[in-house]
Amino acid sequence: MHNKSVTNQVKKSNTSHSHHRTNNQTSKKTVQKINIHHQQISTGHYKSDGQKLRIIPMGGLGEIGKNMTLLEYDDQILIIDMGLRFPEEDMPGVDFIIPNISYLEDKKDKILGILLSHGHYDHIGAIPYLIAKIGNPIIYTAPLTKGIILRRQQDFPNAPKLKIIDVKSEEVINLGPFKIEFLHINHTIPDDLSMVIKTPIGSIFFTSDFKFDDTPIYDRPADMNKFKKIGDSGVLLLMADSTGAENMGHSISETTIQNNLEEIFSQSKGKIIAATFASLINRMQQIITLSEKFGRKVIIDGYSMKTNFAISKELGYIKAGKHTLIGVNQVHEYPASKITILCTGAQGEGNAVLMRISNKEHKSIKIAKDDSIIFSSSVIPGNERTVQILKDSLYRQGANVFHYKMMDIHAGGHAQIEDLRKMLRLIRPKFFMPVHGYYSMLYNHAKLAREEGIANNNIIIADNGQIINLYKNKYEMDTKTVPANYIMVDGLGVGDVGAVVLRDRQVMAKDGMFVIIAIVDAKTGKVKGSPDIISRGFVYLRESQDLLRETRGRVRHIIEKVTLAGGALNWIYLKDQIREKIGEFLYQKTERRPMVLPVIIEI
Repeated sequence: MHNKSVTNQVKKSNTSHSHHRTNNQTSKKTVQKINIHHQQISTGHYKSDGQKLRIIPMGGLGEIGKNMTLLEYDDQILIIDMGLRFPEEDMPGVDFIIPNISYLEDKKDKILGILLSHGHYDHIGAIPYLIAKIGNPIIYTAPLTKGIILRRQQDFPNAPKLKIIDVKSEEVINLGPFKIEFLHINHTIPDDLSMVIKTPIGSIFFTSDFKFDDTPIYDRPADMNKFKKIGDSGVLLLMADSTGAENMGHSISETTIQNNLEEIFSQSKGKIIAATFASLINRMQQIITLSEKFGRKVIIDGYSMKTNFAISKELGYIKAGKHTLIGVNQVHEYPASKITILCTGAQGEGNAVLMRISNKEHKSIKIAKDDSIIFSSSVIPGNERTVQILKDSLYRQGANVFHYKMMDIHAGGHAQIEDLRKMLRLIRPKFFMPVHGYYSMLYNHAKLAREEGIANNNIIIADNGQIINLYKNKYEMDTKTVPANYIMVDGLGVGDVGAVVLRDRQVMAKDGMFVIIAIVDAKTGKVKGSPDIISRGFVYLRESQDLLRETRGRVRHIIEKVTLAGGALNWIYLKDQIREKIGEFLYQKTERRPMVLPVIIEI
């Protein structure tokens, strides 16, 4: 039999968002194919394996980013999010880290679909790298998230054409044994969706990244009555965002941010340069609206900022007057007091617009006395020193600098302790699983859950790769795990930077590289001439002549000592000996361990 509700729902989803259509959206022909596939995966008879739901976190636990979770029932798999995370400082050359999906590669026909909560890269960023490997399943998400995904997919011309179905708040779809209802919730980007996922053993409530805001700007608050009704109906498991679990109090309302930003606008005499995350769509709208109120023209600069603005404006999430926006090359056509620049670079990124302005490298924009710089974002851990240097540079050039520690001009997108308590009280789940955060965040969120009356035995703190077997009345950690190690993206390479390559990069970054080139007579085992030495990041050759002279002598001695019977040489053994002996010698002389690379040329 066919699942008519699914087919009708898909049709409803695609017609209800006709005003969001773009040239990249799914054609009618493709939608028909999706509907057929939708029916196939949503029908059939399920052989129960004991009324057990398997929850498999592939990322997002014990870390910030790389969010991805699997729900598996009777071998039918539902994927929630598919994000990336940015590399640590000890990962030189690595662009991104993405989840290891090897567990899914032989289960492509079992995947029902991918549910995406919102458009931040830590929830959608891995799609171009992973989607083809798991059979290009259908994606279900909100229009803005869809627009961001499709725009980014243009940078991957060899990737398969994505199949995306629009969904909206309070829309319901059926996928196999799962019935999913999407619910609007507030975050720092529009179209954020919580999900109620009904399974044969009970309901799962997945919060997504969220905050509670009773007075949001250019958005509506979450429906607390709806959340309470869901809690009243009974929730088996709550999976809740833990990023703010160590921060006291409530999240700051966007109305407070708006009022403080307006105060800056009312007092500023020069240019206003507002730097924020390119994903903060609401903040962009706030800056544009205030600029219009105070008669300022707006310049949007920065690739990601311009891209997200264009997508949001096309889909109706940002509005600007016909004459508000001007090009960056028009900045000198207006008085400084009539210019607002909305740009990237609040984290001190080297190539971002604000850093280029600060370094006097921007072609059109220069800092002048009385200019106001707004850092409308909190500092990501690890960026503190870079941001401080940036702020100092701006102060030296006579600018007035405003940041979130001076006044409330930025609100994070994650619920803080009192809001997390509120979510627990609204949903009142039987089981609780904190997600999205470092272990300390998961631990403190679990502590809140205990304080709100959830039994300790019903609280699940897991690691990536663990399998949680959830039943109606208990849960068990499976003895098996799935691979959850880092997969690193470096340029066009995905997964080819492993532990050995990374360790070599760390060594070179720390102590440099020392290359020894020796020409050896294969018959006699004697070194011809003097070995050449190349040093990069270790010592300056011109100032280390004594060290180099002694090194050459030791290399000659090692090679001639290793000569075997008949004059033949074991080249692999020889290189190992040079690497080991010269490495020890250099450490004795310098207490540094460069990467020693012997190059033996046989003649």
